[in-house]
Amino acid sequence: METGGRRVADLRTLVRALPVLLIIAGVCYDFLTPPPFTAVPFFTVAPLVAAPLSTFGNTLRTGLVAVAALSLLHIRGPFDVGSATEIATATAVAVLALAINRLVRRSDQRLASAREIAEAAQLAVLPEPAERIGGLDIAARYEAAQADAFIGGDLYAVQDTPHGVRLVVGDVRGKGMGAVAAVAVLIGAFREAAEQEATLEAVAQRLERALVRDAARRGGLEAVEGFTTAVLAELPHADAVVRLVHRGHPWPLLLYRDGSLDTLRSEDPALPLGMGELGPWPDRAQEVPFPGGATLLFYTDGVTEARDRHGVFFDPAQSLAGRTFHGPRALLASLVEEVSRHTGVGGATDDMALLAVRRP
Repeated sequence: METGGRRVADLRTLVRALPVLLIIAGVCYDFLTPPPFTAVPFFTVAPLVAAPLSTFGNTLRTGLVAVAALSLLHIRGPFDVGSATEIATATAVAVLALAINRLVRRSDQRLASAREIAEAAQLAVLPEPAERIGGLDIAARYEAAQADAFIGGDLYAVQDTPHGVRLVVGDVRGKGMGAVAAVAVLIGAFREAAEQEATLEAVAQRLERALVRDAARRGGLEAVEGFTTAVLAELPHADAVVRLVHRGHPWPLLLYRDGSLDTLRSEDPALPLGMGELGPWPDRAQEVPFPGGATLLFYTDGVTEARDRHGVFFDPAQSLAGRTFHGPRALLASLVEEVSRHTGVGGATDDMALLAVRRP
């Protein structure tokens, strides 16, 4: 990482110095070549290179120096119509570079504003949970597949309730603002149901009804094909167990402090949320031991569907088996790094939401 950082810093220094190097190269070219050869391309390219990469002041100075250097080169020799045309061309390009610089700066400001809005939307719709909830160590992470995107259809939420710490991790079908709206509906419904419902199965049913109502309100394709894969969990305050309800979501992993792990497969999974009308699959919570020092890992299919250049899917259980971590945050950081290494240059094609819960 340090080597890569130095390379990036060296590249940035070279790019910033490029306009000056072009002007110097133009002067040397003019001195070393016969009169029919012109160095105008060097002096016109210099301010154009500076325009998107530097400030307005630096672009202006680059343009002035380029025009002045070209003018001095022509003054020392016979000044004719061709010389005047070249100076006028360099001047016009310098003015154009200033206009390009203005446009680029305005676009950067708009992009920065859009990023701020996206960050605010993420905090409002998908706030990061506290590092400690109900005596448990918590870490969450959202990795967007699209550059400069912050939120999408993946979701997580953790809440301390009278029934224990309850959480949900899910993945809404589809992309765009429709998926984000469904995320907001599901998290809002979960916050309310987690406090009020006595069982985890009842919480899942509340989410089912909320999603069906929202899909019917929006109509269109969402009313017919909208669904959300999810897994819900409940960790009672007094018992070292975890109760799980699976709704078509990737199986969670239980990592023990000795490096071993279990895949928490459900013996009786139900359909994804929003598809309850297709079959009478009732929710049935399974209960498994959750000893001290163990960590529960939840993730969306952006992890399991990440492929390498040969089309091989990433296997989180295989990647994490036999390894130990200092805490949930270190676990998630390592997992994201492993997925990035697995996918290579192309990167992941789907968002990833990850949630880790450790019992101290």
